[in-house]
Amino acid sequence: MAPLGLTGFRRMVDGSDVEVLAHVRSVLAHHTDVEVLVGCDSQNRSRHTVYTTTVVLRFRRNGAQVIYRQERAPKVNDLWTRLWGEVERSLAVAQQLRDPGSIPVRRIDMDLNSDPRFGSHKLHTAAVGYIKAHGYEPHTKPDLLIASWAADVLCGGALRKHETPTPLNGTGES
Repeated sequence: MAPLGLTGFRRMVDGSDVEVLAHVRSVLAHHTDVEVLVGCDSQNRSRHTVYTTTVVLRFRRNGAQVIYRQERAPKVNDLWTRLWGEVERSLAVAQQLRDPGSIPVRRIDMDLNSDPRFGSHKLHTAAVGYIKAHGYEPHTKPDLLIASWAADVLCGGALRKHETPTPLNGTGES
């Protein structure tokens, strides 16, 4: 996957374009109680996959601001590949905020489950290690995942069913 940079981001509140580094720096300059979170979610549509990557500016005392970018990619039917695409996109944005941007990213939220009953568990250990190896704090389900929740909502997932457990014994029973 070629990095897209920090272009194409919009404000969740009104959909207006936003220059990520300038916006985040401005918020951090005016508020000392803000933490920066990054996350991504994806959804398959008929002929393509939509990835939504978010940067959440969480005010510890009250609320958050969300900026996001949506990307259409050729349809990815393989769960591992699609979810790993989410991990890569989150990491790429976090690195571009931190390294050239000098913006401290508090954590990366990943829509992966630590519970082996769920399909996303298959890449949980690899993804957590990958994010930690790059110096970020990873968060996964069942923790509260603000950045991946926002990405899910923006990706059109507010009304779709979330991940359901996979059968452990092959009979359809968990």
